[in-house]
Formats: sequence, C-alpha cells, structure tokens
Amino acid sequence: GRGLLSRAMAALGAYRCIECSREAAELYRDYRRGVLRISICKSCQKPVDKYIEYDPVIILINAILCKAQAYRHILFNTKINIHGKLCIFCLLCEAYLRWLQLQDSSQNIDPDDLIRYAKEWDFYRMFGIASLEQTSFLLGIFITLWWMRPEMLKTKSDFILLLKALLLSSYGKLLLIPAVIWEHDYTPLCLAFIKVFVLISNSQAIRVTLNLNRMLPWLAIIFGLILENGVVWLFQKMGWDV
Repeated sequence: GRGLLSRAMAALGAYRCIECSREAAELYRDYRRGVLRISICKSCQKPVDKYIEYDPVIILINAILCKAQAYRHILFNTKINIHGKLCIFCLLCEAYLRWLQLQDSSQNIDPDDLIRYAKEWDFYRMFGIASLEQTSFLLGIFITLWWMRPEMLKTKSDFILLLKALLLSSYGKLLLIPAVIWEHDYTPLCLAFIKVFVLISNSQAIRVTLNLNRMLPWLAIIFGLILENGVVWLFQKMGWDV
C-alpha cells in the first residue's frame, strides 16, 4: 500500500525537496529486503526529505520551531487531511474562551432553564463570530496574495493547498484551552503570545507553500488582520459582545 501511494504521488509530481522546494520524482528508493535509500535532490544535492526517517515527535518539534524544512515535509511529502477537523476544533477552542470570558463578566447565577438556554446560545453565537473572523482573515490573505502575485494562485489546487497550509499552521490555537484552564495573573500575556505564535506559523506556511520571501507573507497577514478587525468593529457597532 505504501509503495502504491508513493508511485501515485510521484506520478503527480507531488513530492518536493525540503531544502530547495524543487519537485522530486521520489523520496526514497526501495531495493527490497528492507533496504531503503533516501533520494538525493538533483538541484541542491541534499537528501530530498530527511524527515521520512525521523520520529513524528521530532517532526512536530521542528514544526513548532517554524522550520521551513518541517513545513515542506508536512505539506508536500505527507498525506495529512486533518486540516478541516483541526480548523473546527480550533474555532471551538476560541469560541469556548470567549464564551467563558462572557460568563465571567455576567453576575447572573439564576439556574432557570431559560438562562441556561441563553448561555448555550451565547456559545453558538461566539462560534459563529469566530468563524466569520477567521474567514475574513483568510480572505484578506488570499486577496493580498492574488493582487500582488496572481501567478502564484492560478489554479484551484493552488488555493486549496494554501488554505490547507494556513489551517494546519493555526494549530497553536489549541493552546488556548490550557491557557484558560491553568488561569493565572499572566493569562492575557499568554493569550497574546499564542496569537503571535499562530501568526508566525501562518507566515511560514505562506512562505513555504508559495516559495516567497518573508515580506509578502507578512503583508498578506497584516491585511488579513485589518479585515478581521473590521469585522470585529462591525459586530461591536451592532452591540454584540465579541
């Protein structure tokens, strides 16, 4: 099964060298009897993907350190399709955090069923608001990149790959829940650091996916933040707690 998957991906030109981002025909060559040899990139003369021999924990640590090689390995040389589920879970974490802060600001402790229903509706409302903000942020990034470098997003697959990269690189939002559970005086500072970490990860994902310099990804992220904050301002003008 692994061999068939490898040949199928090679036929599609799906592999990339993690060092120079050039396309590669294969990650390794199987000489049978358990003998494998990592392929060497014809462009940079380095192993195409050294991470295929690494433990997943090591790969995760390198991804947390925002190493471009680890990002290329995950995005181009593996079949990870958890970006949709990860996005939903991150939005649930963010909605829960906002809902919890909203409950803390409310002094009403009436256990009436109507009050409990209203609090449950508040959670769904926070989830909807977080989803709209995330959509606005991503839309701002896509608009900026398409305007600045339209040749980078010519096909539907280019958009899908970049969307997948952005959703996967938002995994840092999962740290919101521990930050709230282990609440202390520095929780607001922790939340700010988590936000910065997620943005850095998003920037690295854009840079690796489209093979860009550092400036354009950050420009796209800044425009995404402006659009996201515009949505927040709109909700506040409507009198909603966000």
